[in-house]
Amino acid sequence: MGDAAQHYDLVVLGAGSGRVVLGPDLAHLRAAIVDHGPYGGTCLNRGCIPSKMFLHVARAAAGVPDLARLGVDARVERVRWDDIRDRVFGRIDPNAAAGPAEVRSAGVDAYVGTARFVAPGRLVIEEGDGVTEVTAERVVLATGARPVVPDVVANSGVPFVTSDDVMRLPALPERLLVLGGGVIGVEMATLFCGMGVRVTVVDSVEALVPTLGADIARRFTDMARTRWALHLGAEVTAVEQGRDGIHLRLDDGTALTGDALLVATGRRPNSDGFGLETIGVDIDPDSGRVLVDDFGRTSADGVWALGDVCTERQLKHLANDQARTLRHNLLTPDDLKPFRTKAIPSAIFSQPELAQVGYLLEEAQKEGHDAVAYTQRLSDTAYGWALEDTTSVCTVVAERSTGVVLGAQLMAPNASSLIQPLIDACARGRPAREIATTQMWIHPAATELIENALLGVADAAEGDSSHGDL
Repeated sequence: MGDAAQHYDLVVLGAGSGRVVLGPDLAHLRAAIVDHGPYGGTCLNRGCIPSKMFLHVARAAAGVPDLARLGVDARVERVRWDDIRDRVFGRIDPNAAAGPAEVRSAGVDAYVGTARFVAPGRLVIEEGDGVTEVTAERVVLATGARPVVPDVVANSGVPFVTSDDVMRLPALPERLLVLGGGVIGVEMATLFCGMGVRVTVVDSVEALVPTLGADIARRFTDMARTRWALHLGAEVTAVEQGRDGIHLRLDDGTALTGDALLVATGRRPNSDGFGLETIGVDIDPDSGRVLVDDFGRTSADGVWALGDVCTERQLKHLANDQARTLRHNLLTPDDLKPFRTKAIPSAIFSQPELAQVGYLLEEAQKEGHDAVAYTQRLSDTAYGWALEDTTSVCTVVAERSTGVVLGAQLMAPNASSLIQPLIDACARGRPAREIATTQMWIHPAATELIENALLGVADAAEGDSSHGDL
């Protein structure tokens, strides 16, 4: 079989962000992609895209009862889960199914199967009943990550779902138990609560979304308590199937019952099963992450990695950015660019949305910055009046001596979009006052939340306490 091995200039393992590597400027290379399918990776098939399509519906439905405080009496008659689910995946599944053909039409060989290294530069691909041996000058690992399931659940024999399949449930449960209050847990709790499901969230942390800082974590957790049953600071000690549903027993003595159990306790890189140990790719033993240098190179010659398999922050836009960087590095090995590490934004599509970039105040100070922060309420802007908003805030962190923006955290409607000027400020190292005053901000619009937060932190950095922290 070795003599008949097909040779490639480049093989990419993973057809999510891995496909981004193979731009037109690499068309001169003989290349292949290997993925067990469906093509498109987590984002397209079971993550970012379908969840946002569901969340759009959920947030619209959840907002109907809230209209009463604005003088409009309305109610949701029924949520047609089957119709919503089938509409979402009726668009996504054909797109994923077309993936291999689209890859081939671009002149790249597409394998729907699994690959493993048997020697440096040599892989065996299992596709259906067939086995193909290939050799490759360079290999890019873009194999993503998968849900982690705690032993207490995995060993219980009780049925459960993860982010991989929760959006494909055959019917809406009346009661959903969510184990984990991180990004996935919060988004899925938002989704199913909006659909009329009674949601219970369990997590060992004392407050949800702690990565956004203590203030926003407290604000969001207080709001979540009005919508979901929260059991925080607690560990699950037993999972059992009863006649009336699934039972969770917590270490504080609490017993919970639900009709379905969603496990959202984190994700582990897909670094196993590819024979990486055979070729000397170093892997962090605790996290399972493939270790790479600043340029995306692993410890094995000719092997690179990007995205969730090697990156602590599992974000699609970060993986795509790394893929573009790797494309450059593969094309110009004498002019390598490092992976981006500054101003990496993230968002949680909850209700309201959460977004952040750069440092929290305490992080900036810990890193040696003489930093200050200012928090602006949306309720103190004209658009906040229109929304009758009482909860949304934007915190901006800046260097005292220069006013340069170091970070920002938002809890507000459309925070994932509102934060963009602050991402730009962090990425370019621009002073808060310059950003606020060298452009006009539409009035009355939600973006005045950002403008006023920038002016507030600029005053704080300059020692003007006329605004003060809110």
